[in-house]
Amino acid sequence: MTVFDRKEGDTAFLETDSGIIGISADELPPDASEGDILIKIDGAWIVDREATEKRRRRIRNKLKRLMKNRND
Repeated sequence: MTVFDRKEGDTAFLETDSGIIGISADELPPDASEGDILIKIDGAWIVDREATEKRRRRIRNKLKRLMKNRND
């Protein structure tokens, strides 16, 4: 899995299974946001909307459970 971590200047940092890599920010799709899951098809990065939303839901649910346990 490759996740768009952050952008610093002209460099975009992607979190991969093997660590953080830096690529030219120009390689990202214009609609990419931090936290999006990216896939590379035919040499171009695209946002995997379905996987991104699934990941965000899973993170939200974990946060809700943590907050609930904290308040109990």
